[in-house]
Amino acid sequence: MSTAHSPLPPSSVDPRVRLATAVGPVLASITGRDDADPVVRPSDHADAQVNGAMALAREVGRQPREIAESVLSSGVLEGICSTAEVAGPGFLNVTFDASLLDGLLAAMARDEALGTPVAASPLTVVVDYSAPNVAKEMHVGHLRSTVIGDALVRLYTAVGHHVIRENHIGDWGRPFGMLIEHLLDLGTDVAAAGLGQGDLDGFYKAANVKFDQSPEFQERSRERVVLLQSGDPETRELWDRLVAMSTEYFNTVYSKLGVLLVDDDLAGESLYQPLMPGTLSRLEASGLMTESDGASVVFPPGFTNRDGDPLPLIVRARTGGFNYATSDLSCVIDRVERLGADLMLYVVGAPQQQHLEMVFAVAKMAGWMPDGVEAVHVAFGNVLGQDRKMLRSRSGESVKLVDLLDEAVERALAAVSEKNPDLSPDEQGDVARMIGIGAVKYADLSTDRVRDYVFDWDRMLAFDGNTAPYLQYAHARIRSIFRRADELGVAMTAHAVVEPAERVLALRLLSHGTVVADAVSANAPHRLCTHLFDLAQDFTAFYEQCPVLRSDDEVRGSRLALCDLTARTLAHGLGLLGIDAPERM
Repeated sequence: MSTAHSPLPPSSVDPRVRLATAVGPVLASITGRDDADPVVRPSDHADAQVNGAMALAREVGRQPREIAESVLSSGVLEGICSTAEVAGPGFLNVTFDASLLDGLLAAMARDEALGTPVAASPLTVVVDYSAPNVAKEMHVGHLRSTVIGDALVRLYTAVGHHVIRENHIGDWGRPFGMLIEHLLDLGTDVAAAGLGQGDLDGFYKAANVKFDQSPEFQERSRERVVLLQSGDPETRELWDRLVAMSTEYFNTVYSKLGVLLVDDDLAGESLYQPLMPGTLSRLEASGLMTESDGASVVFPPGFTNRDGDPLPLIVRARTGGFNYATSDLSCVIDRVERLGADLMLYVVGAPQQQHLEMVFAVAKMAGWMPDGVEAVHVAFGNVLGQDRKMLRSRSGESVKLVDLLDEAVERALAAVSEKNPDLSPDEQGDVARMIGIGAVKYADLSTDRVRDYVFDWDRMLAFDGNTAPYLQYAHARIRSIFRRADELGVAMTAHAVVEPAERVLALRLLSHGTVVADAVSANAPHRLCTHLFDLAQDFTAFYEQCPVLRSDDEVRGSRLALCDLTARTLAHGLGLLGIDAPERM
């Protein structure tokens, strides 16, 4: 999110946030700079490092060590840090007070949101994602939009924003004349049986072949388009049937994938058709629209073609028909004026960048996106095969998403059956679904979304490395500790951080809310993935160095409390990514 909206408040349990909040005003008084940034960072030499004196020294003409010494002598670090020293050219290395960490851990444990901050002024956020086409199967190209969009919906909701999901399906246009006529030729019952089994591609291809080969069918299809656009009741009913059958298939895929989209979130192209004439009228009245080569266009400033000539956004074709730009502008108007959107996220592939930027620019020029309203293109790269080309099936076609998900669960089931044969068949099936679907989602989300990534079954289903199965196994392992603790009658006690591995784990846990807020502000789920992986690694080091159930009573109870908070944090973070955290694996 850009600076058009206020950032989320800092996490209340992150000690580095506490440190920055305390040091900031002191630095301001020392340097006379109201915007003095303490620049608190993690450190390899201490719990945290305060680096702000370095940049400020150059601006105010003082030595950085002198500024750092002034902060140290101010007494502001008392109660926050047990030790602090000036190092190097002017860094402050600090170690947090153990009682502070204990208190913050207790506060985090009492909070269901685990320190995740809540927006002081919640926004209405519209998230446009997934967007399959009616009568076409979802393929691997829909995976990234659906998974990234779903994670952003969960993240924005978690920090208190009002989120509206919009699945902008392709359900309008000239092909629907052809598709409706093919539906009639087959008979709706026969078509429903085929589409219900997910054979949308077969239906679409058969209609296309018939259109290419039969002039009579072509003529019927063109006439049907006219009937559809004019609102003919019989044609509309057939169109409704076609959309309903496709939607049933989409819902099957969404159910397998475990995303939040439901029928009420559908906002297809058809929804905006009645709005388009009004959009053009408003553009014309604003004086922004002009004619170019017989088309109606708007020239937003700053966009040029390869020759340096102004680039137009075409809003009405030479034929008089509307196009994607007209529809997208109507979307903006509807989302701002009817839904009250403060922020619109378009989770759409990177190739659409220029088109969307031009749409947003025209919407601002027309006054449809006033100050305080923002549209963001959440771009993403491609899913590649092992050959680093677009992922394809063996036949060279796009991989069907439902086939990919089924294969993920099958592969996970083989691994689960081998690793834990004691689980019942039903339990193995449930765990395999969580692992397989989680692996596919996490492989996508753990990559910086603007980059391409290689789809690698072995890597994404591995139980080590930065994968969902590794994180899920860490959660399940912690829950197994509590099953043994229950058998022994051992209970948790108050947190008491003593050992270095406990301290590392505690600091990672307490940063959770800050990382969630950062993932939201940057629309970057991969940052949360990295945090969860680091957390799982820190827990592994803690578990190896700090015996839990074999420790003395008081230490054992405190370490159990750390284990519990770690499991809750892993489950919370995975949940924000739309990934399940199994109790057993």
